[in-house]
Amino acid sequence: MQAIPISNIAVDVKGIPMRINVLQHTPNEGPGMIQDWSQKHGHEMYIYHPYQFGHLPKASDTDMLVILGGPMSPNDELEWIKQERVLIQELIAQDKPIFGVCYGAQQIVKTLGYQVTKAPAKEVGWAPVYRRDVKYLEIPEELRVLHWHEEMFEIPKEAQLLFSSDAVENQGFIMNHRMVGLQFHLEPKDDNVREMVVNDFPYIKGSVLNQTADDILKEKVSDDNRNTLYKLLDYINE
Repeated sequence: MQAIPISNIAVDVKGIPMRINVLQHTPNEGPGMIQDWSQKHGHEMYIYHPYQFGHLPKASDTDMLVILGGPMSPNDELEWIKQERVLIQELIAQDKPIFGVCYGAQQIVKTLGYQVTKAPAKEVGWAPVYRRDVKYLEIPEELRVLHWHEEMFEIPKEAQLLFSSDAVENQGFIMNHRMVGLQFHLEPKDDNVREMVVNDFPYIKGSVLNQTADDILKEKVSDDNRNTLYKLLDYINE
């Protein structure tokens, strides 16, 4: 197979294109509005499916890494999961921006040597999260977001707690102006939410949020979610 040419272009969110490599871990949890943000800035996005094909990008070919959610756990003993953490570690050492969602945020934490454990409550559906000690980001104090998880991450001591929910304290972190991890989902658009629900609706059972598939489908993604996502992506690329 002929190698895909890589542009050696500096990372800069202000008009200079980056190569954004995305690790997607299930067909129904794609980049959503992260892809919209990428296109808005003229970046090039490459989406990898390591759970299916086993391929990962090289750190040298990555200007920014996005690690999406999935049904697996960082605690699973799968070789490709371990190799993802090798890539994350290399990018941390190179001070490149990393954005993790749900399982992706857990993978960052696991790479840093902290724990991923069972959450005190399974959260599936729409519920608020509350901004913590990051007023400098000028993001809303409260957001109503989509949750789809039953594990949670420990907050690294080097990081700031970014968000909490009523049921789970550790909902987000920010670290070194280069990394953001979110336990919940800001990235889905309305069509993406429908895709998650129609394919993974059995997972809704047992959630502390007590919502049905229809309840989840009735709610629309807010502009605040998109704007907050964009601000976080801009921030780690400044």
